[in-house]
Order: sequence, then C-alpha cells, then structure tokens
Amino acid sequence: MSDSGKRVLLGVTGGIAAYKSCELVRLLGREGARVRVVLTESATRFVTPLTFQALSGNPVRVDLFDEAHESAMGHIELARWAEQLVVAPATADFIARLAHGHADDLLTTLCLASEAPLLIAPAMNHRMWLHPATRENVALLESRGVEFVGPEAGEQACGESGPGRMSEPEEILGRILSGPGLFAGRRVMVTAGPTREPLDPVRYLSNRSSGKMGFALAHAFAREGAEVTLVTGPVSLPTPAGVQRVDVETALEMREAVLDAVSGQDLFVGCAAVADYRPERREDTKIKKSSDILELRMRRNPDILAEVAALPDGPFTVGFAAETGGLLQYARRKLEVKGVDMIAANRVGEGAGFEVDQNALEVIWKGGRQSLPFQDKATLAQRLVELIASVEGKD
Repeated sequence: MSDSGKRVLLGVTGGIAAYKSCELVRLLGREGARVRVVLTESATRFVTPLTFQALSGNPVRVDLFDEAHESAMGHIELARWAEQLVVAPATADFIARLAHGHADDLLTTLCLASEAPLLIAPAMNHRMWLHPATRENVALLESRGVEFVGPEAGEQACGESGPGRMSEPEEILGRILSGPGLFAGRRVMVTAGPTREPLDPVRYLSNRSSGKMGFALAHAFAREGAEVTLVTGPVSLPTPAGVQRVDVETALEMREAVLDAVSGQDLFVGCAAVADYRPERREDTKIKKSSDILELRMRRNPDILAEVAALPDGPFTVGFAAETGGLLQYARRKLEVKGVDMIAANRVGEGAGFEVDQNALEVIWKGGRQSLPFQDKATLAQRLVELIASVEGKD
C-alpha cells in the first residue's frame, strides 16, 4: 500500500450507483488516503451512513444542521480539511444546484465553501445526461474549473442503454491520484463526421460517417483536461461538455476552419471522413431527370490531414484510415505518404466502423503498433487518447 495521505472528501448523492462509492472508499483507503464521506439525504435511501463509516473509519455527515458538529461551524472545518472533493455519483439535480450556486444542503455548502479541486462523476439516465439543461450546467461548471470523469455508455439500471453510467471506481481513483488529466493545459483539435459536397440545391454527395468516434474523442480529450476545438461536418450529435464546436458542411469549409485555428494547437486528430472529391460544378437549379445516364465531373478535394502534418512546427498529428480491406497495408502507406505521426485504422462494414456504436482500431506509428479491440466507441476513444499521450510523450 502506498501512503499518499491525501485528504479526500467524498460526496454521495441519491442514485443507484451509490453502491459503487463503497468500493471507491475502500480503494482510496488502500492507497493510504484519508477519507470522509458526506451523504445527501436521498443517498441514504440507497446506502446507509453506517456502511461508509465502517469503510472509512470516520463519522459520516448527512445533515447541514447537525448540532453535534455545527456548534463549532463543523461544515467550514470540513471544507478546509479537504485536499480533494469528489462527488460520486452526482445526479442531474445535484449538478444543476451546484451550477447555480445553491447551498441548500451540506454537500453543496461544502462544495461552495472549499477551495479544494472538485471532481464529479455523473450518473443518471442517458436522456437526462443528454438534455440541453444538463449539458449547459456541466459546461458552466467546467468553465469554473470543475473536472468530470464519465459518464460511460452502456446498459443502465432502468433497462435502457446510453451515456449515463457512473465511471468505475478504479477509473475515478486513477483521476484522484493522477491529478488534472493527461492533456491538462494542452490544446487539441479534432475533426469529425462526414462532409457534404453539393450537386445542386437539393442533392449532395456524402458518406456514412456518423461522427460518433470523433465526438467520443473530443469528449475523452476534454475529460483529460485539454482545451478542445471540434470541427465537425453535419451530424445529429450533442456537443461534448467543455468542447468548442465549429460546424461546417463541405471539405473546403472544413479545410478553412482547420487552417484558421490550427496555429498553436498541440495535437490534431483528423477523424472526419472528408470527401476525396467534389462535383466540379454545382448547378444553380435542380438537375432534372433527362436521360438514363448522368455523368459528373469531379475535382479532387485538398488533403487537410497532409496539410496539417506538413506545417512547420505543427501539432502532433493523428489520422484515421477507414478501409474495407488491406487495413494495415493501407494504414502504413498513409502514415508514410501523408507524413503524420500516427494512424488509427479501422475496418468498415459488417457491423463495424460507420453508423454503429462499437469499433476496433489498429494503431500504428513510427516504430510501433497496438491493437485496440472491438468495444464501444466511448471506451475506445479513451484508450486511444491514453495511447496518444504515451506515444507523443516519447516523440
């Protein structure tokens, strides 16, 4: 057992994931941390104070108006004691109250009274997590320096599936012990989604990219402390918390947005499925059905990834290669021809790649290769971010 001696104040709010926080207390104790636990009243309906008292070895607080403690302003003493505040699980209601400065129970009062860094592990139904009100509340807290870990995508207690599961205790522990994140203070640009190349006012050429992988990567980088700019083609996905989003439609628009903002970026990840060609001419009126064969002249689009990789003093550059066959062969060639630092190659079709929630990657770089197995894209994105941090750090 290490002996960090870190003073951790753990807040637990009312959700079924509260049982996971018992394991978090145990893991923190194993690492030598000193833990005190505060439960909201609704949390006591899921796990009792006695459980946390037995695991932490310290009395558990629930009530703001506890005469045994508040005669000496005990909540202020507790706020000063903490070196790290963690709320796991954090409900949508708690996040909303904290974002708007409410101090109507002991836990929110401590969060406002303490100067210690705050880490929040949300847990809620996926529709609540994706609701615009929750997204805005999370973004507001992140703008004030609050860090978030999770939530993860997967099956939930309600029987539905989606982003909303509380991160596993081991991951939360890692964030508590490791500090602000792998990319804290770094600037990262991610491109995502397809482009649309117009033929006429009602038609366009595009591809099957949903943007899910790029958005998952933007989210993962933001969770690791990066300042993230996400340049995305037309997709129906909510903006990840703490991410600056730039919407574009065509490949030329994406190129312009990237080159306008790439200066000063530490890392560029080209995850977008940019159209290789665009129609040479865009008709001003709808093309009418006049013959059995319609011939189109196409013009090659600029190679955004290669342009970024060729910039003097440019960012560490990661590209994606989506292939239906010859995966490693094409990926290695792309790594060399485009001059990028890393390629993440994925096979598309047969239930993988575009328009699905799972994927697998073969990641190659100069002198190395690693396989990331088939898994949900949120988890895959986190693993890729960790791998990029490892490889970039040795570059």
